[in-house]
Amino acid sequence: MPYTYPQIAGVIDHALLHPTMTDHEMVLGCELAAKYAIASVCVKPYFVRQAAEILVGSSVAVGTVIGFPHGSSESEVKRVEAEIACTSGASELDMVVNLGKVFSGDWDYVRSDIAIVVAEGKRHGALTKVILETDYLDDPKLISELCRVSELANADYVKTSTGFGFVKNSAGTYSYEGATEDNLRLMRSVCSAAVGVKASGGVRDLKAVERCLDLGCARVGTTSTALILDEFLRRAEGEGNPLPTDNRVAADY
Repeated sequence: MPYTYPQIAGVIDHALLHPTMTDHEMVLGCELAAKYAIASVCVKPYFVRQAAEILVGSSVAVGTVIGFPHGSSESEVKRVEAEIACTSGASELDMVVNLGKVFSGDWDYVRSDIAIVVAEGKRHGALTKVILETDYLDDPKLISELCRVSELANADYVKTSTGFGFVKNSAGTYSYEGATEDNLRLMRSVCSAAVGVKASGGVRDLKAVERCLDLGCARVGTTSTALILDEFLRRAEGEGNPLPTDNRVAADY
């Protein structure tokens, strides 16, 4: 189905999480987010306060990560991370589950770990997205149970990937797939309408974003925001449907 610019831009979480990303690059990323009027930026935790200052007055939410990227911190550490993030200006929290506990079958721990972060977020009016790290989960039953447990813990979203879940294969090299259609369908089918699904990992062009929306995703994490939205604008103009001048954006980052 055809989507409008607000529908595409309004689901994009612009990821600014690469370990080598500099402060200057994150400033440019936040400015890009404001220019394109997307849903949110997801910045490294130490940068939350500065991102909030840059984006004040814009429609762009500030998000950050909790227990990133491996999810193995103590639950109380995750709670403190969430508290600091929220008091610094974050209104969205993307937390990583404890995968060791998932594979141990300790679902009570997994649910409690999620619930602690969710509760802290809600105390500050923040949304929580639970990162399942689906590349590690080769059994659909684990994805289904993680979705179920996340909903029981009152999470707002379930999310596919961190972008850093590299899986070692038999040749000794590492691979990464990110969001797949099968996993997105599964996640959407297991969760009720009260829980959103976020596709993250490998979403790099407009076609991929539109497919995620077709599959029922409410958010899409990407580093390719400018490429995606510039592609939308070019296509709209080619079809004789130019956007208003104040919605035009330049690919200058």
